[in-house]
This record gives sequence, structure tokens and C-alpha cells, in this order.
Amino acid sequence: MKCPFCSHPDTQVAETRVSEDGALVRRRRRCAACDKRFTTYERPEVSFPAIVKKDGRRVEYDRAKLLGSFQLALRKRPVSTVQIDSAIERIEEKLLNLGQREMLSSTLGELVMRELQKLDKVAYVRFASVYRSFEDVHEFRALVDEVGK
Repeated sequence: MKCPFCSHPDTQVAETRVSEDGALVRRRRRCAACDKRFTTYERPEVSFPAIVKKDGRRVEYDRAKLLGSFQLALRKRPVSTVQIDSAIERIEEKLLNLGQREMLSSTLGELVMRELQKLDKVAYVRFASVYRSFEDVHEFRALVDEVGK
């Protein structure tokens, strides 16, 4: 692996650890040229379904976009990155278990809402208010009342 500091192609693995759930390998590496250390993460490459948008476009599943949605909804909320990563992994597991080649973006949005509802009620309301594009305050109030039960 190429060094991110000096771009030297020769790096050595100093330490390897497997994550608790076994889904990820963390490696500490050292550059043979500049002697700086850095961390890499390895995860198995799997084929997720294409996401079919409302306008009919098909886009590749993007974990970074999903993470961004979670982070935006959970901004300034007491939820750890470990909890967010676990929620995303549960969603990805569901995507793979469905075995479909394509999935509607609305289906993915519903999976996100279910996970957010478990993590944080405020984040759930934030996400749902944008995702469902409420037309008036009555729809918003109905959602808040539903969450409050």
C-alpha cells in the first residue's frame, strides 16, 4: 500500500486487529521511507443493489451518503459513532439479505427511519420531516404525536 504522506510504495504492516464483530480488519502500517505510521481498514467487497430514485435514475449504493444522512439527522444528539456504524451495518445486512439487484430509494429511506427511531426520537423526526416532505404543520404534529406515544 502506498504511503499517504510521501507516496512511497513500500509500507509494512506493524499491527493487525479484527473488529469485535469480525466484519472489519484494522491494520497499523509503517512507511519504509519516511517512517510515518497510518491506519487502514479492510472490509469485504460485496454487491449491494442499485438504488432506484423517484425520477427513475439508478445510482450505486453509497455507504458514505447513508452515513452522511445519519450524521445530519443525529447532529448534536447523544449518539456514538459506534451506534451509527451498527445501524448502518444492520441496514446493509438487510440490503444483502433481500437479494435484489435494485431497490427503491423509498425502501432504503424506510430502513433508515426505522434505525433512527431506535437510536434517537429527535433524529427520527428530523429525518422524517425532510424525507416525507411535509406539506403542513398538521402532518408534522401527527408524526411528533406518534413518536411521543
